[in-house]
Amino acid sequence: MAMERKKSVKFNLGRQSSLAPEREERANGEEVVEKEIEIPEDLNSIIQLLYLANKGDVEGIQALLDGGADVNSVDFDSRTALHVAACEGHKDVVSLLINRGADVNCKDRWGSTPLADARHYKNLDVCKLLEEKGAILPTPPMHVTNVREVPEYEVDPQELDFTNSVQITKGTHQVALWRGIRVAVKSFSEDIFTDVEKVSAFRDELALLQRVRHPNVVQFLGAVTQSSPMMIITEYLPKGDLDAYLKKKAGSGLKPLKALKHALDIARGMNYLHENKPAPIIHRDLKPSNILRDDSGHLKVADFGISKLLKVSTKTLKEDGSFKLSGTSWRYTAPEVIREEAYDTKVDVFSFALILQEMIEGNQPLASLTHMEAAKAYAYEDRRPEFKASPRHYPKDLKELIEQCWDKDPAKRPTFADIIHKLDTIIYFCNRKNRWKGKPIKYIRNFKVLWRLRQKSDFSCSSTLSYND
Repeated sequence: MAMERKKSVKFNLGRQSSLAPEREERANGEEVVEKEIEIPEDLNSIIQLLYLANKGDVEGIQALLDGGADVNSVDFDSRTALHVAACEGHKDVVSLLINRGADVNCKDRWGSTPLADARHYKNLDVCKLLEEKGAILPTPPMHVTNVREVPEYEVDPQELDFTNSVQITKGTHQVALWRGIRVAVKSFSEDIFTDVEKVSAFRDELALLQRVRHPNVVQFLGAVTQSSPMMIITEYLPKGDLDAYLKKKAGSGLKPLKALKHALDIARGMNYLHENKPAPIIHRDLKPSNILRDDSGHLKVADFGISKLLKVSTKTLKEDGSFKLSGTSWRYTAPEVIREEAYDTKVDVFSFALILQEMIEGNQPLASLTHMEAAKAYAYEDRRPEFKASPRHYPKDLKELIEQCWDKDPAKRPTFADIIHKLDTIIYFCNRKNRWKGKPIKYIRNFKVLWRLRQKSDFSCSSTLSYND
């Protein structure tokens, strides 16, 4: 049994845990403040041990351990010298620490072990040594014993190259190279193994992604379920999300026709999800940051982490308290969800209305309020964002469509099939208006040119040359 490990301050040198997320934020954007911790008397020896493990200083570590330093000492994130040495690939340090009693299966605050870290950073020699000394990776909850039962979508994690990888959203999404293409990888920390709700959410998201195949929905490519960490792999869209794009246009918004075409992309993707048979898919977290832009500028609906399938036997859902929103999600959430009432696919229609209006206005809905305050204003005050942009930015019938979509009565909100039809009509008349803009002047000029030619020619009065020519 491993000795109880002494804790100290956070160690930030070198490579960090393979499962460490970025610092979480509160819904109002403020950083979470770490709790104060008791500083042990032997602070210097603990930090020195972690520092020397990072540098690969075998002799220094030997001297510290001989002087009484605890080989299983941890920093604030519960990371040991063995974690650090495994990350950095210092095989000789790893060997020394193990021989001096280091726990090979110790876990940091995110559930990562030295072996998991060594694998993540592709330190294969260290991996082999740790495995020889008894290090094991936890068995994933979806692990199968028969090779014939391995899912067709299973991806060998060794095919994923995280070299020069960057995070594309907070915490869990990274860009990786897979079979010659860049992909987006969503990793799940090892605490999923002991959390029934997280395992269920992982299965649900995986089940949903396998069902969807549409040009306006992000494409599922595969998953890692037979080893740790478990991952979901989707196509990578380098142009980023709609939220980042709109922030560049803050205060001015998009041109009406462009906003309409973007809205049509979103509506088509959402209509596909709602028309899923036999159970419609409710996204429940439709917001600009969950809508991605492809190379051609078209939009794709993404992130099904909290999506739900509606059962055939029921037409609405009601949460049991396990459904949790955070951050900007509140700002785009329908009133009935905030009030914890039964809801259906129309919650996505409400979110869609806010996004469409934001594309025109150039500002977040109820921007003067915090995310939570905006959500409560929708639910308990029946407030909606104001139409402040010039009337020329709202083509005929567009305001009415937005107001219908965010109606307080979900039954009065249109379906996405209806929305697509109305958007098609609005776009048609916009294009027609633009096509005829300036035509009279052009035709007057043409008429004058034809008249001069006629005067100079020998054409008789019966000539067929006319304005219509």
